[in-house]
Amino acid sequence: MLDVPAPHALLDDIGKAIVEQLQEDGRRPYATIARAVGLSEAAVRQRVTKLQEAGVVQIVAVTDPMQLGFRRQAMIGVRADGDLIATADALAEMPEIDYVVITAGSFDLLAEVVCEDDEHLLELVGSRMRRVPGVRSTETFVYMRLRKQSYNWGTR
Repeated sequence: MLDVPAPHALLDDIGKAIVEQLQEDGRRPYATIARAVGLSEAAVRQRVTKLQEAGVVQIVAVTDPMQLGFRRQAMIGVRADGDLIATADALAEMPEIDYVVITAGSFDLLAEVVCEDDEHLLELVGSRMRRVPGVRSTETFVYMRLRKQSYNWGTR
C-alpha cells in the first residue's frame, strides 16, 4: 500500500495554484504549469501524481450532455426506507444517474440524471428508480437551463 499524505497536507498554496491551472485546462503541459507556479516541470509532475493518488484531483473530460443529444437533465429527490447505502448503491448502478448523494432534510437521497428526452426520463423514474428496494417516493426537478457549473472547490 502506498504511503499517501492526507489530502489537506498536499494542498498548500503551490498545490492550490497547480490545481487552479488544471481547472482552467486539464491538458495544460506541466512545463507551462511549472512556469506559472515557480517550480520545475518534474516537481509539478510529482505533485500532480501525489494529488491524484490521494484522490484530491481527477483529470477527466467533462462533456456537455446537450451537445451529445441528451435533452433532459433532472435532479431526483428520493425518500427511502431501510438501508440508505444499499439504495444509493443500487441507484448509482444506473448509467443515466451521474450523481448520488445521501442527504439530510426532506429527501434521503438526491440523484442527478441525464436522459435523451422526457420519455427516457419517464421510463427511468417510473419504471426503474421507483422499483429499487427502499425507494418509497420520488420527486423530479427538471433542469430548464443550466446557468452555472463550477469545479473550482478548495482553491479560492
